[in-house]
Amino acid sequence: MNTLKLPAWMSGMKGGANALAAPILIILLLSMMVLPLPAFVLDLFFSFNIALSVIVLLTSLYTVKPLDFMAFPAILLVSTMLRLSLNVASTRVVLTEGHTGGAAAGKVIEAFGHFLIGGNYTVGIVVFIILTIINFTVVTKGAGRIAEVGARFALDAMPGKQMAIDADLNAGLVGEDEARRRRTEVAQEAEFYGAMDGASKYVRGDAVAGIMVTVINVIGGLLVGVLQHDMSFADAAKTYTLLAIGDGLVAQIPSLIISTAAGMVVSRVASDQDVGSQLVGQLFAKPEVLYITAGILGGMGLIPGMPNFVFLLLAGSLAGCAYLIKKRAAAPKVDEAAAAAAAAPATTPEQEEASWQDIMPVDTLGLEVGYRLIPLVDKTQGGELLKRIKGIRKKFAQEVGFLAPPVHIRDNLELKPSAYRITLKGVEVGTGEALNGQFLAINPGMASGTLPGFVTTDPAFGLPATWIDASLRDEAQNMGYTVVDAGTVVATHLNHLITTHASELLGRAEVQALLDHLAKDAPKLVEDLVPKVVSLAILQKVLQNLLVEGVHIRDMRSVIETLSEYAGQTQDPNELTAVVRVALGRAIVQQLFPGTNELSVMTLDNRLERLLMQAMGQGGDGAGIEPGLADTIAQQAGAAAAQQEQMGLTPVLLVPGPLRALLSRFLRRALPQLKVLSHNEIPETKTIRVTSLVGAPS
Repeated sequence: MNTLKLPAWMSGMKGGANALAAPILIILLLSMMVLPLPAFVLDLFFSFNIALSVIVLLTSLYTVKPLDFMAFPAILLVSTMLRLSLNVASTRVVLTEGHTGGAAAGKVIEAFGHFLIGGNYTVGIVVFIILTIINFTVVTKGAGRIAEVGARFALDAMPGKQMAIDADLNAGLVGEDEARRRRTEVAQEAEFYGAMDGASKYVRGDAVAGIMVTVINVIGGLLVGVLQHDMSFADAAKTYTLLAIGDGLVAQIPSLIISTAAGMVVSRVASDQDVGSQLVGQLFAKPEVLYITAGILGGMGLIPGMPNFVFLLLAGSLAGCAYLIKKRAAAPKVDEAAAAAAAAPATTPEQEEASWQDIMPVDTLGLEVGYRLIPLVDKTQGGELLKRIKGIRKKFAQEVGFLAPPVHIRDNLELKPSAYRITLKGVEVGTGEALNGQFLAINPGMASGTLPGFVTTDPAFGLPATWIDASLRDEAQNMGYTVVDAGTVVATHLNHLITTHASELLGRAEVQALLDHLAKDAPKLVEDLVPKVVSLAILQKVLQNLLVEGVHIRDMRSVIETLSEYAGQTQDPNELTAVVRVALGRAIVQQLFPGTNELSVMTLDNRLERLLMQAMGQGGDGAGIEPGLADTIAQQAGAAAAQQEQMGLTPVLLVPGPLRALLSRFLRRALPQLKVLSHNEIPETKTIRVTSLVGAPS
């Protein structure tokens, strides 16, 4: 079947049609100010102006978030220019043809001048002034103030939001595309509120211009009618005032509708519901409020002289609504205890014999959640935690160098409703609480002020934190807090524990899969090492030794080449680990000191170094270190590491090669953040700067 394709020039015309729409519209608006328009065309444009304002208002009501209507500031400007152009065009028609009758300026102006205000120009003037005051002093001024404050808060919150996006990206919770989309959304939000702040000035100016144009039309009409058309002052005043007021009302009513739409857009709070759903869902949510209101109205309806029927009718309607809402809320709900009992396996009088099928395999990684956290892991309820866990495993594989086992997720009714726990080979390694629907404001050490909410600590890193409502999210970010949702809290904790226990996740199956993957590119290299030179168990132990100290194993080619060279001399995994670390020295240093050639490190005092070397010679593995010396080393190393962290530096202790493994094992439990390097692992291109000495006399 042949496919009909448009010629290139026709496709270009089709794509450029939308681009030409804005210039054509602006030229049309400017032409209306210069060229005379017949009455019928004026009616058409006035009707279009009213329809446009209603469309904009309804669109703002059904908008979920402000950025869904990003074109609003431009529409605000275009609609203002349209009203001003119509004012100029209608003024020309009113002053030139107004003496012939009310229909001279078109049916729309005549209808607004006669039917809406009853043909009474005094009433028309009062109505016009009231509409202008409402538009100028109430709606437009309030919307402009909200847009101004919103623009200021959006700009102040930009750094915190950007840092939160970068933190999610670094933790593997989001990908590059999602992070780029979020950054664009943050920038667009600030630009939107800034544009709304400026665009609101157009509406205020339009209100002032409407008053001035109406006054000028009245005065000009009197002069034209009396001096040029020999009309009496009373007839001229009535005719031209009605036309001027009708013209003003035709412009002010759409202006008021557009101003209301602007207020709706900038005053709504971020939610996943439109304005109508929020009003109905929140204003009539509590039957107690409706009962009290019905009682007050009923009492007022019993007062003599009041409109008793109206008050009693409203009181009865509100009481009926409250009864229906309360009845609906009291519908039978599933009891938690009954649900737990239903979830338990049913027992029968005669149990089957035990079999090998009763032995369930232990999950390498497990995540158990309370029943309130089930929506986080349920795709049907919009939970994104499963997607984030996939991102964590992918980022872990890219950075560390092997694929972590999948995370098995299940609900656990024995946990607290908002609690979760993370297991490694069936053993709990982490636990915490996450309040679904709320946000955790974490103090990274630079936040100012306190927030109302449930005070706790960040389960991943132990930082002080507070669970807050969604309405306080922007305020917390402006105060310097890092704000994350419940799913991010669980995902970050899981990511931290996976990284911490990476060595325990590297089993024989993972090592074999790693070799199989490498064998696709270098089959001979893998074949010559395992099992000819070293066994799979020794290779696994070497890789685990590297992971225990946070060294990534992405460069498996260097690991295998080094083992192939030195495995013939020794089969000790610790000695092989030492030579592999030297081969990976450049990568280790880059991991600890990214983007710098100067390494700020701590070192041992010469006397302490000699004592430790003697202890190594006596005890072999350092068992000869006396307890007093060991305590002194731990205390001074901890103080020096804290000083390094206060200076914004990575705490690294540089020692001779024979002492590295000893001090690393000794200090790892007390100071997990401290990394121990040997002189052999430092590349020659790097410059060493000693910041403190451990063991120096005070």
